[in-house]
Amino acid sequence: MNRTGTTTAQLRRALRREVPSTVGLLADEQDFAAMRQYETFAFDDHATYLRQIEALLRTLAGQGGHTTVTLFDPEEYAAWCAGTGTDPDHPTSRSRFTAHLATTGARVTYTGQPLTTLLPELVDTAVRQATWEYATTVLATAGDCADCGQDIGKAAYTRAGRLLVRLLEAAGPGTHHLVCSVQAADDQLLAVLHTHGTTPTDDATGPEFTAVLAAGIALAAPGGVVLRTTTPGAPDRLHGWRLAHSTLVPLTEAEVFAAYCTDARTGEPLPPEPGVDYRAGHPLAPDPDDDWTTHH
Repeated sequence: MNRTGTTTAQLRRALRREVPSTVGLLADEQDFAAMRQYETFAFDDHATYLRQIEALLRTLAGQGGHTTVTLFDPEEYAAWCAGTGTDPDHPTSRSRFTAHLATTGARVTYTGQPLTTLLPELVDTAVRQATWEYATTVLATAGDCADCGQDIGKAAYTRAGRLLVRLLEAAGPGTHHLVCSVQAADDQLLAVLHTHGTTPTDDATGPEFTAVLAAGIALAAPGGVVLRTTTPGAPDRLHGWRLAHSTLVPLTEAEVFAAYCTDARTGEPLPPEPGVDYRAGHPLAPDPDDDWTTHH
């Protein structure tokens, strides 16, 4: 006991509250099955594993420390072990890899939420991070325009930002939910933006949305944007645009209806959503500073 009357155990508990924890989580059955190849991996059943993970998280939270959860990807783990000369079939190796993920991987803070809430949030965070990394890599490696020497990635990002502003200005007041999808090589890039009024949000979703749209512009890839506007006392309004010739071309009302009322997996028609107006995309006002088509 020290001179303040605090015992060594109390001091250790106090110190433990200042040490952050990171838990690597195998989110689905496929990833869990991949880890069962290692003899030192103690679990045989994914449901039991998840229950134990949740109990561990509650214990860590009860100790008063800061706990984050990250996705543990077996393929990434195997590659990391190979690259660092680490034995993958050892608990210490899994611990070191989890520490690596704490600084590089997608992660969420555990605040006592059940796994049924935490898992979708974690997967969504991971998808958003992967999308952001892919889109920004596309922009960073697009090179310079052969005609004017301008950095194509930077120019595409600037153009995408202006298109987003014009989209919101055309939409007017209300709460806006936008989705941008771009077909890039074998990947479908998807970004979501939720904002109010005619100004893009200040959080990370604004740059993410802009980067995905910009990647589509830089690659001249097919894609599109859909916008849903909600205002009090009125039906939601749905609008759509296709990405073509590095700009957003309004869809007709029939095309918007068909896009929303068709099952993307089967192609079968779906009933229209009650209380929703399907409308053509707004024509976007010309941008006097836009010289993309001239130089690119």
